[in-house]
Amino acid sequence: MPEISSILLTVTDAQYVEGYTLRIKFSNGMERLFDFATEYTKGICRKLQDIEYFKNFTLDPFTIDWNNEIGFAPEYLLENGKVIG
Repeated sequence: MPEISSILLTVTDAQYVEGYTLRIKFSNGMERLFDFATEYTKGICRKLQDIEYFKNFTLDPFTIDWNNEIGFAPEYLLENGKVIG
């Protein structure tokens, strides 16, 4: 039986690139570029429009987090991010 850590997808690293784009590394070894500009049009995600707020993200045990208010499922980021390379 596989260990839970081998089947649970998480974000292991994220780095600011430019604009509203982050380079994201996942626990399965994949990397993606994700442009959050399309995500900040509704609800609490509007806070991401403030570039300084956007740049001030952290990593929680599973994903990217903005002030314990905004987070995206790692699966969503992986599936909708731009493949690097």
